[in-house]
Amino acid sequence: MSKTPKTLETRGMNAVFPGSFDPITSGHMDVLTRASRIFDHVTVTVMHNARKRSTHLFSLEERLEILEEATRHLPNVSVDSFGGLLVDYMRQQNRSIIVRGLRAVSDYEYELQIAHLNRQLGDVETVFIMAATRWSFVSSSMVREIASYGGEVDEIVPQASARALRLKFADVQRPE
Repeated sequence: MSKTPKTLETRGMNAVFPGSFDPITSGHMDVLTRASRIFDHVTVTVMHNARKRSTHLFSLEERLEILEEATRHLPNVSVDSFGGLLVDYMRQQNRSIIVRGLRAVSDYEYELQIAHLNRQLGDVETVFIMAATRWSFVSSSMVREIASYGGEVDEIVPQASARALRLKFADVQRPE
């Protein structure tokens, strides 16, 4: 049974955690788990752009499956997707709080611009949650690169992501 936001109560403090999640990392999970303790409900939303389809390792469907499995233990978290402006999604879902994870100052500078734009365009607030220091170096692109060479990623991604990466790169031989 899918944890889609359509069946959820709309009252309470609800937030949206958007991203491409290609794949979801332990840093994402850290931010999401902490957000799930703050908000009544968090919707992890895979934002997709049809023009960027070829730049993703995992298809939209695969990313949604990985997220469903990775978040199964969080009862107040659901998974969804959207292919447009985040502010349009927020309006559609009657949400006004965006959760964004930060790893470093460079993330903040970029995210601050987006937060200001979203506030201007859609009257939404952005809440920043600092990723735990142990995950501050982890990014989806780095995880993909390590996995593409047959490297071990089990310590930096949830089991669902590690399993999907092993399947995706099953033909990669590890150096001896």
